[in-house]
Amino acid sequence: MYHPALFSPEDDATMADEKIPMTPRGLTQLRDELRRRKDTERPKIVLAIEEARAHGDLSENAEYSAAKEAQSFNEGRIKELEGTIALANVIDPGKLSGEKVVFGATVELTEGESGDDVAYTIVGEHEADIKAGRLSVTAPLARALIGRCVGDTVTVRTPKGNKEYDIREVKFLPAE
Repeated sequence: MYHPALFSPEDDATMADEKIPMTPRGLTQLRDELRRRKDTERPKIVLAIEEARAHGDLSENAEYSAAKEAQSFNEGRIKELEGTIALANVIDPGKLSGEKVVFGATVELTEGESGDDVAYTIVGEHEADIKAGRLSVTAPLARALIGRCVGDTVTVRTPKGNKEYDIREVKFLPAE
């Protein structure tokens, strides 16, 4: 998380200009959530606030407090989504090629100890879902894979000790 005391003013300017990598699918998900929050959630919350106000004394009205808290959370999330979308650097994996692992690549791996085969697509933080095989670009395994090629072995430190993975295939699939 960003904290101003940890960065110099020069870092602030750099951070404001940083783009957030994501796939077209990730951008669509964010836009859908933004639209839902603005078009569905916001009106529902406004209605809940109006109904709670009608009950009288606001100082002891739990419904009013809950609705205002929901409104605050929703508006904060809307601002966060708008900021993320504004900084989006959309990368379509289907337009990439090569032998090295980069953002958007689908990487087929063999886990060294168990011999299990797994495949992960390296995606942006906001679209990661390990169960669906989408690995955040900031995850330790993704960071270890970036820049590597088929045949390379990477070692990743986990809470249960080091794990080795052999890269079997790197491919670039079209955006979903």
